[in-house]
Order: sequence, then C-alpha cells, then structure tokens
Amino acid sequence: MKITALLTSFIYLISSSLLLPVLLVLSSATIRLLIYTGSFFGSWLQRKRLSPPSDPVTEIQSTSLSGFSLPVRNFIKKLTQLQNHEQQEAATVNLLRETEPRLWKSLDNLKILVRIGPGLGLIGTLIPMGTSLVSYCFFTVQRRWVEDDIKNIELAAELLSSNSNSTKPKP
Repeated sequence: MKITALLTSFIYLISSSLLLPVLLVLSSATIRLLIYTGSFFGSWLQRKRLSPPSDPVTEIQSTSLSGFSLPVRNFIKKLTQLQNHEQQEAATVNLLRETEPRLWKSLDNLKILVRIGPGLGLIGTLIPMGTSLVSYCFFTVQRRWVEDDIKNIELAAELLSSNSNSTKPKP
C-alpha cells in the first residue's frame, strides 16, 4: 500500500509542477496567435486584391507579375537575375531548393500552435504527453535542418557532377 501512495504522490508532484509551465506556454501561444491573426488577415487582404492571371505563362514572360502573390513575384525577380549566370541551371535548382523550404518554414510556427493546444490539454490527464510535446518541437526544427542539408548535398552533387562532365575530354 505504501508503494501505491508513493507513486500517487510522485504523479501528483509531477502534474502540479507542470501547471505553471503549461499556463505560461498557453499564454504565450495565445499572444502569438493574436499576432499571427493580424499578419494572416494582412496576407488575406493582399491576396484578395489580386486578380488571378488568365494566362500565367504570358504574364510571367511580360514581367508584369501583378496577378501573383509576393513570394511568387520575389522568386521570379530572383530567377530573372540568374539568366546570365555561368551555372544557370544549377543556380536555378538551388534557388528552387532554397525557396521551397523557406515557404514551408513559414508554416512551422502555426503548425506548432495547432499541436500545442490539444497537447497541453492532455498533459493534465496524460503526463507522457509533455515529453512528446517537447519532442515535437525538436522534430520540427530538426526536420528543417535536414531539409536544408539535403538541398545543399543535392546542389553539391549536381555542381560536382557537371564539373566532372565538363572536364572530361569528349571522344
């Protein structure tokens, strides 16, 4: 019977010690959500004002770009700067590989907020949720690192393989 009382006291101590951190995380998550709400509606208004191009190919070639969102316009501007680059194909692939993770990264904070609410709600009843919640935050950041490393590895492989092909004598 003493072991049961000891385990019960231990679990109570852990759950009590998690109350303040949970309240702090929920408060900061609420503040971040309010800030995100403002930026979301700003982006929504910008996109609402856009008139989608009837022919995207023609609009890109004419460089008016008025029907595209800001990230797409920025990408196209950077892409046009690469037209005279010595390694244009590799630089284009690198730009694509840099831009895509950056766009996905912009969703990570929102994804964490989506997962934190239910996770924190369950901490009161399921203590192991606390460790999985922290693990999820680490996973999100580390996944970004891995994507960046893979991008750089692919770029290096492409550049080195194109250099070795260009230095080989042609028969």
